[in-house]
Amino acid sequence: MDAVVWIVLGVLLAVAEIFTTTLFLILFGVGAFAAAGAAALGAPVAVQALVFAVVSALSLVAARPVIRRHRRSALESGEQPFGVEAIEGSTALVLERVDAEHGLVKIDGELWSARSYDTTQSFEPGQRVRVIKVRGATALVWQDDISSAGELPEARG
Repeated sequence: MDAVVWIVLGVLLAVAEIFTTTLFLILFGVGAFAAAGAAALGAPVAVQALVFAVVSALSLVAARPVIRRHRRSALESGEQPFGVEAIEGSTALVLERVDAEHGLVKIDGELWSARSYDTTQSFEPGQRVRVIKVRGATALVWQDDISSAGELPEARG
């Protein structure tokens, strides 16, 4: 019966991990599954709890440095950024008026919905803006210093 309780706890921790995506609760889930193994072998409850604590602690000690190393952004680690990280900081061409509510920009040949990072700003088609942040599928943009120099090369003929 104890093994079933540990298995249920392990499954609950694994399911909770799906919602947190921190890779923290799953390590306690590993401890719960190890305690279930101890319970299945007939260990007393005190030993099961000790197995849970030791395996969870060892999992944390072994896995956290690896997780931290891989969670660093590409810019922090010196690697080539990709995905959303590669878009942040790039310039975009405004295709449809961008303000705090709506807008459309072209970033490296792709169309993105956009909003003004500063809600008091708005940008007209043809202007160049800088992508400050990406939230979901929406680029938050800001006045690009280069845009005052003239028209974008992409906007010309």
